[in-house]
Amino acid sequence: MASGSDGSKRSRGPCTWCVNAVKWIPVLFIVTIIIWSYYAYVIQLCTLTVTNHVERVLYLIGYHILFAIFMWAYWQTIFTEIGRVPTQFKMPRAELEKLEQAESDEAQRQILERFAQNLPVTNRTDMSSHLRYQCQHVKPDRAHHCSVCGECVLKMDHHCPWVNNCVAFTNYKFFILFLGYALLYCLFIAFTTLSYFISFWKGDLQGLGRFHILFLFFVAVMFAVSLVSLFCYHCYLVLKNRSTLEAFRAPIFRTGADKDGFSLGKYNNFQEVFGDNRKTWFLPIFTRELGNSSVFLVHVKPLHCENCQDGNTFKEPSCSFTDRFY
Repeated sequence: MASGSDGSKRSRGPCTWCVNAVKWIPVLFIVTIIIWSYYAYVIQLCTLTVTNHVERVLYLIGYHILFAIFMWAYWQTIFTEIGRVPTQFKMPRAELEKLEQAESDEAQRQILERFAQNLPVTNRTDMSSHLRYQCQHVKPDRAHHCSVCGECVLKMDHHCPWVNNCVAFTNYKFFILFLGYALLYCLFIAFTTLSYFISFWKGDLQGLGRFHILFLFFVAVMFAVSLVSLFCYHCYLVLKNRSTLEAFRAPIFRTGADKDGFSLGKYNNFQEVFGDNRKTWFLPIFTRELGNSSVFLVHVKPLHCENCQDGNTFKEPSCSFTDRFY
């Protein structure tokens, strides 16, 4: 049974501030590359190299549209607060004292079960149906403890150093849009600089922008190759309604491990992340999702139960032998 230390209360001090500052280095690295790419594309390519006025205007318009929405998505991914576990899942002091004084795992399990009997919790730690407990509360479905953030995170996907934030319930849509628009940004730069890259490479063009345009093309292609696999993988996870953590370890229900336990069909899975308003699907703004940050619709395998019809997937709400649907 995991310890009940309160991970949300972080220690403060010089060392803590130093560690927090170091965590921003990957973000600073990305921002530096973005600023340089802006200078290389807008100044060195469009202003000083491209001679056709129509081509220059089209390049600048297309570039700035992609740049703006790409940076918007990146900002949202970084600075959106990760979801905090609702207070209803936090155990009161009296229950915590009972838990600490329990003499066996079975006694701890019974205390947790009594506390969580009215909570919408279906996930378990293992096949023995132990509730997931950490940070002095029962973990909601799909929540995981992040060792970097020092707290439990709702619908956690992973901790990303490039955004210095957990990718989770509140910013997963922004993260996917960030990957998608970053990919489009790199492809746009690669395709529009290709002819000038070839001219500089062959020596047909000379000038101060030679280094910037050659290097810009290489960097754009390199990042595009890296992003395409990551973006496609997360699109796959969205359609399967899985997080990265759930892809590596299937969530466990009372019926057992089921990698598709939260899958509701591709369209509903997509809506759970991007919302039901098509006009806002591709904008980095928060949209309503199916369920909420701690309660999710569940699709589980049917179990035989005396109180339910045999083979009926949708069990009676009062059934204590099967997982409930929310």
